[in-house]
Amino acid sequence: MKKRATTLLLNTLAAGLLTTTTAFAAPVTFYDGTYTSATRAANVKFAQDGTNLFVTLTNTWTGDVLVPTDVLTAVFFSLAGDPTLSRVSALLNTGSTVYYDNDGQPAGGVVGGEWAYKDGLSGAPHGADEGISSSGLGLFGPGDRFPGADLQSPTSPDGLQYGLLSAGDSSATGNTGVTGSGGLIKNSAVFNLSGLTAGKTYAASDITNVSFQWGTNLEERNCTVDGECGGDPSSGEVPEPATISLMGSALLISALSYARRRKARARV
Repeated sequence: MKKRATTLLLNTLAAGLLTTTTAFAAPVTFYDGTYTSATRAANVKFAQDGTNLFVTLTNTWTGDVLVPTDVLTAVFFSLAGDPTLSRVSALLNTGSTVYYDNDGQPAGGVVGGEWAYKDGLSGAPHGADEGISSSGLGLFGPGDRFPGADLQSPTSPDGLQYGLLSAGDSSATGNTGVTGSGGLIKNSAVFNLSGLTAGKTYAASDITNVSFQWGTNLEERNCTVDGECGGDPSSGEVPEPATISLMGSALLISALSYARRRKARARV
């Protein structure tokens, strides 16, 4: 386990934390998106404070996280006008804490060294061109990280480390796939980006292609706020309502076709 950053760096980060925290009361939320199922749930809020964009990502599932694919590791989105944004800070949200890091809680709640932001993505789910992630997912690299000390080796973003556990997670019951991954956050983090278009008031319609990613690769479950999900074929999750509706329609069509064939044979 690598040592924490120097006292000078921590003091600098703490000063930045005070400045950022002061701004938390001012941002106005203009987009609030949620995905919920029987075994996973997530929420993301986008808030504007002048030219700053605050993204609050939360694993809202009430169940206990027992497998790596229950850890929330990214949110993808597109922003109207595609402004060039710069990374300001990544912090634990109020009431959130870090599990499984032998070094304890990060100084000042700063988790930026474990999370990345990138614009101009290619190959992200649902056509999104921006994203925030604690895992590389083949899209993010060390050069995309927020300011802050690298709290856990290997160099982030990588693996599950500092992904988001659920609101209902119990640290006493995680299996080795979760407890052996290093530090994880229960259950929310706030990301500050600067560079929104000056003088523009953003609206919900300015955010599109939003989806949540669990696990450490894009083949694992990714779900949009309207319930469209892909990946993770072995999860055993109950199909989404839209899927159930399609299945029901297919069965009804099959039944009607069978009835017509029987009726036609009876006339012969």
